[in-house]
Amino acid sequence: MNNVAVLNIVGLTERLLGSDATPFLNQWTKGRIQHIQPLLPAVTCSVQATYLTGKWPNEHGIVGNGWFHKDYQEIKFWHQSNKLIQSPLIWDELKRENPEFTCANMFWWFNMYSSVDYSVTPRPQYRSDGLKIPDCYSEPANLRDELQTSLGQFPLFNFWGPKTSIKSSEWIADASLIIHDNYHPNLMFIYIPHLDYVLQKYGPNTPECKQDLQELDQLCQRLITSLESKNTKVIALSEYGITPVKHPIHVNRTLRELGYLNVRVENGRELLDPGASEAFAVCDHQIAHIYIKDNTKVAKISEKLAENGHISSILAKNDQKQHHIDHDRAGDLILISQPNAWFSYYYWNNDK
Repeated sequence: MNNVAVLNIVGLTERLLGSDATPFLNQWTKGRIQHIQPLLPAVTCSVQATYLTGKWPNEHGIVGNGWFHKDYQEIKFWHQSNKLIQSPLIWDELKRENPEFTCANMFWWFNMYSSVDYSVTPRPQYRSDGLKIPDCYSEPANLRDELQTSLGQFPLFNFWGPKTSIKSSEWIADASLIIHDNYHPNLMFIYIPHLDYVLQKYGPNTPECKQDLQELDQLCQRLITSLESKNTKVIALSEYGITPVKHPIHVNRTLRELGYLNVRVENGRELLDPGASEAFAVCDHQIAHIYIKDNTKVAKISEKLAENGHISSILAKNDQKQHHIDHDRAGDLILISQPNAWFSYYYWNNDK
């Protein structure tokens, strides 16, 4: 078998490549670039599930980074169980063809309790004293200790959030090389998250972005060169691109003003109560799922939301079929923003 490593370099698009900021990637990708027609929604969890299954969201069920779970009556984002994907995965198909086949998943999402042979994923400790401690989860369980003994504690706070830096991507790259060299998986999925948060912080056309691209390029050169020197074929891909936006769309504020959205007051603070709301939005970058309790109100709510000029499309259930997102987990309406706008989840009316 030929060994293959699939690098998910999040947020990397052809327009970010150049001889100045990314000299290695610019040269390495020459003559090899293929353009992927993006799916709806072009967000991490949905795109990764499509890459891993070859199916659309209406088949694998991952309609966003999160959705309204009707059995819990709660909005849940970033859950990690592989059982949330409702279609067969590529490694299961390959294992059926060849029982000797092995696979490693290094930080792609829905990584817990899957049938890959080696997996590592972010998993903080939540302690009884309220502290959130950086950590990761692995299968087999001893991989976590093996990697953290060699590389130090997984830098969770450099993975997402205001402290995001190249450190987390470097840790993942180094851990991937250890797994590659020690266990020799036939197929590896490696997540390189560095650009995701920095592009959202600064935007793609800034001096800060150039510095981060240079750091990413150096990491990719080290990782790709090492893998290729060991006769492993490397595929580099991305999930989406990030572009500048100017206009937030506070769709939950609109639904609240129309009398559809309920909040609870606890300790003097307002909390969204989706299970008690007639309608509310689950916002996910440039799409929003609108969940509506009474089907007879869908058309009226759609008409009201269409008055916002920053919304480009409103997809009712029938319209969702042509975009392959007509799944029970999807909203009764799906909103798509204009290219220069995005959906905030804010439901409070007082900015303070």
